[in-house]
Formats: sequence, structure tokens, C-alpha cells
Amino acid sequence: MTVDGTTRPVRDRVRVLADTVLYEGYLLYPYRADTQKNRSRWQFGVLGPAEAAAAGLGEDTHLSAQFPVDGGDAATVVLTVRFLQRQRRTVCTVDGVPVPEIRSGDRTWFGWDEAVEQELRFGPMPVRDGTFLLRVAGGSDMEELPGDTGRVMRVRQPLEGALEVSVEPVAGLRRLTVTVRNTGAPAADRDDAAGRSFLGAHVVAELTGAQFVSLLEPPESAAGVVAGCTQHRCFPVLAGPVGDHSQLLISPIILYDHPEVAEQSEIPLFDCTEIDEILALRVMTLTDAEKQQARATDPRGAEIIDRCDAMTPEQLQRLHGVLRDPGPADEAPWWDPVADEAVCPETDSVTIDGVPVRNGSRVRLRPNRRADAHDLFYAGRTARVVTVHHDVDGNVHVAVVVEDDPAADLHEWYGRYLYFAPGEIEPLDGSTD
Repeated sequence: MTVDGTTRPVRDRVRVLADTVLYEGYLLYPYRADTQKNRSRWQFGVLGPAEAAAAGLGEDTHLSAQFPVDGGDAATVVLTVRFLQRQRRTVCTVDGVPVPEIRSGDRTWFGWDEAVEQELRFGPMPVRDGTFLLRVAGGSDMEELPGDTGRVMRVRQPLEGALEVSVEPVAGLRRLTVTVRNTGAPAADRDDAAGRSFLGAHVVAELTGAQFVSLLEPPESAAGVVAGCTQHRCFPVLAGPVGDHSQLLISPIILYDHPEVAEQSEIPLFDCTEIDEILALRVMTLTDAEKQQARATDPRGAEIIDRCDAMTPEQLQRLHGVLRDPGPADEAPWWDPVADEAVCPETDSVTIDGVPVRNGSRVRLRPNRRADAHDLFYAGRTARVVTVHHDVDGNVHVAVVVEDDPAADLHEWYGRYLYFAPGEIEPLDGSTD
């Protein structure tokens, strides 16, 4: 977890995850500005200025997360708010007249909305109520193009927001509410709203002297507190390695606790729900002209093109996949035909309330485990067991046909069964050996 007594490796790990969240959807394959998906840009975690959502010009102003903290009054917390600030890139002639694009030799420059990373850190500080201002200055830069062919103007609008923290004691824990809010003035139009929005906004929280309680798998003693936590446009998860409860990522994307980027994934492709190998192969199939357009779109896009072009066969092979923990060497893997011989649904049984249930057993159905409306129609009905199945995760599924169903014989002949978990079945045949 640590090196030389520091938490730097943990922080580095969380930073990689946070960067993935920050740039998700920023620039999509084929990474060219002229593709429709990159002309209609959209990201997670966009916090628009006041009234933008109501006016149909942008998105909601804030995200808010609640989560329990277990620790004493001496605990301290660091809250880091991270987001992208839009930077409008415009190409102009030497006289300052905007034009669609400028070409010089084998290079092309054209207009595009880039992004500037912003990170505002607060703490270490006591775990208590507080409000902190989020201010990012606007600005402009000018770049002269080679050969006196023109210039590139980059303009950023100022951003204003607030980080709000409130703490309340609940059942021996402290429940924190963290809100990130865009407090900017109402937008004049969609472009103004986009220019003054927090893009890809998220929060990295770090505790010292206390620990975060998992919202996904809380201990039984904290289950009630977790059930009372509410989230608005975000999803807090434990972000450190397994066993570490000092880091929390308040993400605009649904994640699991202790997420990690696969070590084989060496390139930030911004398409995190896609498969790296497929994207890399697609990039390699782009024509030289398409690659030139992608490189001219965004410096990060250029990096993707260059790294895919330079990818070695060994690096590409690593993206193909990896076999993880197939199980003890003396056990046949689930895909091995030998493993199939160990089970026989037609003769296997499962013990329910001390009663073996197998083919031919009579049962009463008690749907209760994430039952849908269709399952509830069978509540209290009697049925006959046909097969007992064991899946690769060790779960048991009991296949039945309902006794008073006029089509029961047809369903059994066709193999169209209803499946219930053992906890949803009441044996009716009594105890047998």
C-alpha cells in the first residue's frame, strides 16, 4: 500500500482513476473534429451555471454526495475538486480574421474546443461544516503559426463555484454531505453555458485518523446509516486498493469499490467503456489523411494516434487479454468437460429447511429475491421440481413447472421452466433421507 511510510503510491493510483473519470467522453474515436460524435460533445459530470438546466441551455448546477465516516474528532480530511475548463481555440489570419482552417506544409490548424485541467485542493482540515469558494480565472493566449501564415487564439471564460461540506452525527458515525456547485450567473445561450460549466467534475477525498465506510458493502452496523445516504448526479466509491478506506472518489460515473485501470491499458483513449485492443486496431486502420486530421484536432488525440502507430506486437498482444486466477490446480475449470460430469441437474438435489429437493419434489413458491411482477403472479402456487442447477459462481437455481398451469406438460416437454432460488421455495413433501 505504501512505500517508505508514505501514501504516495495510493494517491498515484487514485489519480489515475480520477483522470480516467475526468476525460471520459472528451474525444471519441476516430478522434477527429469533423465526426458527428465529436461535433456534438457531451461528458459526464457537467455542472452548468445558474438556471441553465431549466432554460434548456445546459445541465444542472451541482452534484452532491453523502457518505459515513468512522473515526474520532481528531480526524482530518483533504477534499480535491477536479474538473475541466473549456478553452475555445480559433484560427485566424495574420490580420486577426477567423477562418475555418489554415494549412502550412503538411500541417493543419482549425478551430476546436480544448480543455484545461483544473484542480482545487482544500485541507488537511478538521471534519466539520464549511464552505469554500471555487474560482478559476478566464484568460486568452495567442500563438503565431509558422511561416507567418496566421495565428491561433485560445480563450477561457472564468468559472465560479462553491464546495459545501456539512457533518452530522448518526448512529455512532458521522455522515458527510459534500456538494460541488456552479454559482455562475445565468447563461445567455448554449455556448455561453458550455464555456462556464465545470466539465467532468468530481471530488477526491482523503482521510487521516478515520476511514470511509463503503456504500456498496457496508458493515452490518453501518447498514442503516448507508441506507439513509442520498446522492445527486454522483457515485462515491472507495478508491484505494482493497483494504484501504482512506480514499474516496466522488465520481459522476457508476463504479465499484476499489476500481482499477488494467495494467495492460497504457493509452488514455477516453472511451473507457470500449475495448482498448479494438480501438487500437481501429486507429491503425485509419488512413494517413484521417490520422493527420486527428492529430490536428487535439494534442491528446495526436498522442493516441502516435502511440497506437508505435505499438509493438508485444504491447498489442497484452491488450488481447489475460487469464486471472483460474482456481486451484487440482480443480477442473468450469469450462472443462470433466467439470460438467460432476453435475447432473436431473438427479442433483438441494436441501431446503432440512428437506432434500430434487426432480419430482412438490414445493410452494415464495418469490422474494428481487422478484419482478411476473414472479409475483406465482406467489403461493404449488409447483413440481424438474431440475436443480448449480452455476459457476456456486449459486443454485431450482427449475419448476406450476402444477395448476394447463400448459405444464407442454412447458416440461419443451424445457421452458420457471427458476427460483432455494430461499424462494417451501418444500411440501416433508423430510426424507
